[in-house]
Amino acid sequence: MRTILKVSLPVEKSNQAIKDGSLPKTMTGFVDEYKPEAAYFYAENGLRTAFFVFDLRDPAQIPSVVERFFSSLNAEVTLYPAMNATDLKKGLETLGTAKAIA
Repeated sequence: MRTILKVSLPVEKSNQAIKDGSLPKTMTGFVDEYKPEAAYFYAENGLRTAFFVFDLRDPAQIPSVVERFFSSLNAEVTLYPAMNATDLKKGLETLGTAKAIA
């Protein structure tokens, strides 16, 4: 399932992670393993933030996805299921069919 992952990093911990090299290692490790279709990095509410769109093939992957950010970066992590335009069109077509049957 296409999933949006938002990772917000506390300033002090991310400063330390930049200095010790764990920030780029953690981010690169995620990108190499999950090969997101999009990855953005920006400041939000004064925090370093990363935003990834990737395929979560199985909910059992959630611990391996989020724990790297919790344990090495003390990050706040949020996961959202998401659709692209093709997914939305298919879903709406299915909805229309379901209403016609009901």
